[in-house]
Amino acid sequence: MKRVITYGTYDLLHYGHINLLKRAKALGDYLIVAISTDEFNWNSKQKKCYFTYEQRKALVEAVRYVDLVIPEESWEQKKRDMHEYHIDTFVIGDDWKGKFDFLREEGVEVVYLPRTPEVSSSQIKRDLYDANAVDGESKTSHDEIDTNPEKNK
Repeated sequence: MKRVITYGTYDLLHYGHINLLKRAKALGDYLIVAISTDEFNWNSKQKKCYFTYEQRKALVEAVRYVDLVIPEESWEQKKRDMHEYHIDTFVIGDDWKGKFDFLREEGVEVVYLPRTPEVSSSQIKRDLYDANAVDGESKTSHDEIDTNPEKNK
């Protein structure tokens, strides 16, 4: 069985994430996804997530291409994971190109997959912020929407 692993935050799960997971799974038989914990995101990446680790884990576990989700708690963990999970292929987006070549020394193939160019969690956050930039709040609530088609005739 060929085992593949990828790492990421997976906050605001979108079709770019799904594309990456689908292509990663196509490289093997068993896909492990290591999701950055809230602590690792904040302490090492200075990144705050909208969803908690447990929520992001539940979302990624629901994706049919994913066989196992594990926490990513440090940069150093990757070397250990290659051996602990008997990994054949390490996969990550090509925005990290060259950063994980050292994992080849652990006996794994390193693959940098092209990102889905028109989408990213960062871009989604910026777009939503800009759309609400008048005062930072949505201008429409469910209470303000009339869903009765008879009233609109």
